[in-house]
Amino acid sequence: MRERSGNAEIPVTASEASRPDFGEKAAILVATLFGLGRAPIAPGTVATIAAIPLQIALALLPSPRWSGWAQGIAILLAALAGVAAASVAERRAGHPDPSEVVIDEVAGYLVTMFLIPPGVLTVVSGFLAFRVLDIVKPWPAGPAERLPRGWGIMADDIICGIYANVLLQGGWWLLR
Repeated sequence: MRERSGNAEIPVTASEASRPDFGEKAAILVATLFGLGRAPIAPGTVATIAAIPLQIALALLPSPRWSGWAQGIAILLAALAGVAAASVAERRAGHPDPSEVVIDEVAGYLVTMFLIPPGVLTVVSGFLAFRVLDIVKPWPAGPAERLPRGWGIMADDIICGIYANVLLQGGWWLLR
């Protein structure tokens, strides 16, 4: 392969042609949650744990209304950025749903904890509920995983997050 520079042709090696550009590098950083997705053991669990401080910070904003809006915006941003970043990471990996892509766990956990008051019991319950549901993948999460590119990577975790949120909301209602 050759690249033109003015009037001269510059040879480009195959490894240079396959190097990610800045946009791809940024997308991979987002998809892997700044490299946490490369954890040697349970990268999805590691990413979910990493999402806990973000969720607590959003839930503890001074106004409940601001907190709800901030949580909703964080979910939307994580989901949209996740679809785009996961699509790039999947293309770079050359196979569907690479294990190093963990932005989906962050979005799923944020959905799990949406409008749930933070506390040790709720954070631990939300974490466990989300991780179990993400592993089991109840319908329609399993089929949603087969959506193309980043959509499938993100959709199953968001669905599992919705299920986990409903469980937590029900438990919270019963304990009141």
